[in-house]
Amino acid sequence: MLAKTSAVSHPNRPEPGKAGRDTPKRSAFTRFAQKVSHWTGQPATFIGAVGIIVLWAVTGPFVGFNDTWQLIINTSTTIITFLMVFVIQNSQNRDTTALHIKLDELISRLEGPREKLMDLEELDEEELERIRAEFEQRACRSRASRDEGSAAAGKAGDGEEVVKKDARKSPVRRRVAKPAGAGATRIPGRQA
Repeated sequence: MLAKTSAVSHPNRPEPGKAGRDTPKRSAFTRFAQKVSHWTGQPATFIGAVGIIVLWAVTGPFVGFNDTWQLIINTSTTIITFLMVFVIQNSQNRDTTALHIKLDELISRLEGPREKLMDLEELDEEELERIRAEFEQRACRSRASRDEGSAAAGKAGDGEEVVKKDARKSPVRRRVAKPAGAGATRIPGRQA
């Protein structure tokens, strides 16, 4: 299914192999960070790094495990790690920003969620904790009402009509399917 999804053409994305006017403009560092992140995330790169360490360890007895031998690996790994922190942070910041934008778009299009939740990353810890506690209480109430509804309805089969009552609305008759599992997720703010 993943292969099918990736094969679907996106209107703002050029087709593979065709660089066009729709190609997003990226800074040189962004292009560099993306390439380095992609390259360092490959299994072959990991195997190569392990090979270098093994080669370094094997040369130890030939040089008498001297200070220069240790300094070579310590200095090189420290420099690589130091530089990779910036590359990884750049990639992480970009991915996080893109994810927030996508979630904000979904929140803005859904009926029911509060749009004030779209900039949660800008709030301080106390406000985030208050909102998290609110959602935790809503989840507990939802589980409790679902458990009570399941007990009252008995053993409802797949596709059976169930009448749900909401304190804000009149009874609504909906077709509901049996949940996929006990850990079925529920979107906050959406009515079941």
